[in-house]
Amino acid sequence: MFRPATRTSFLVLKRDLTPSLQYVKQPSTSLIFIKSISTRLISTTDSSKSTATTLGNTIQHQNHFKNENDVARLHEELLKEIPSPLLRIPHPKPVRDEFIDAKTPLTTKDLESIDIKVNLHRVPVTLADKIAFQIVKSLRIPADWFFKKKYMHRAVMLETVAAVPGMVAATLRHLRSLRKMQHDGGWIEHLLHEAENERMHLMTWMRFSQPNLWERFLVAVVQGGWYNIYFLLYLLSPKIAHRVAGYLEEDAIISYTAFLNEIDNGNIPNTKEVPDIAIEYWNLDRETATLRDVVLAVRADEAAHRDSNHHFSDRIILKREDLREDIRRIFAEAESHTTNKIAGINEAATAKWARKEKS
Repeated sequence: MFRPATRTSFLVLKRDLTPSLQYVKQPSTSLIFIKSISTRLISTTDSSKSTATTLGNTIQHQNHFKNENDVARLHEELLKEIPSPLLRIPHPKPVRDEFIDAKTPLTTKDLESIDIKVNLHRVPVTLADKIAFQIVKSLRIPADWFFKKKYMHRAVMLETVAAVPGMVAATLRHLRSLRKMQHDGGWIEHLLHEAENERMHLMTWMRFSQPNLWERFLVAVVQGGWYNIYFLLYLLSPKIAHRVAGYLEEDAIISYTAFLNEIDNGNIPNTKEVPDIAIEYWNLDRETATLRDVVLAVRADEAAHRDSNHHFSDRIILKREDLREDIRRIFAEAESHTTNKIAGINEAATAKWARKEKS
């Protein structure tokens, strides 16, 4: 007969093992072996050890198994049971409506017709703006020196850096939302979307170019340093951090415009070997897509991030961080066609922080 402690161990082990055993659909060596293990564990007289023993611990300690093949077979069986929330393959979506709403694949003419205001520049007005602007200008110096006119390799570095601000900002705002137990105002999803979009840029450029070992090392060092710097900057001043991101995107537009000029001048071949990832992501015309089309699409994305981050910084300055309120207002007033200003920017702010084009 079981002693009380042993009976308790049996009940605990039965409870712990049952959910795991249901993943093994057919009788197999693995199932028989699990049962043999459970029998051996149940017979222990140490109730504390029995209570703490679960299938996961048993798998981790391979000395309980006869051999490694049993472990491998068990893992294979468990991997066949994919949790239902994972039974879909998420496809990243573009950030611009022109790509999302296009009914037909986009041609070069379609891409050139997207008005991104190439020369748009937020003139630094406040001290915070000037600090942000100088930070970005100082970051451009080593990039110009190292890459010069190697625009393909420069793009890889640029996108590695550009994908950091959105993820950092989303993480910190997510944590703040949890701490304060209140809604984030609708920022987190947009920031994560921005980070994902920049990552898709990088995945695209990696298909065109294969960075050498030194460039990969440089990317790793720069990304690691930049992540921590931007993380600290966002903790200290989110408005400066978003302004930095806005100026970074302005700089990216300058770089991609120079990239386009090099293609148009014949210094960079306008190859038609465009990877599928770019064609599917931006809905490009597979028959006519070229490297130039990809640069146009990426530059259009950077313009969207430029506008978004400058707008986020403005909202922080104006203490109007809840996007939802102004979005509702815009939709409510859409029929009157009276809302042609950016949401959340009042008359005084529009005059003080107006966007001005470079002369």
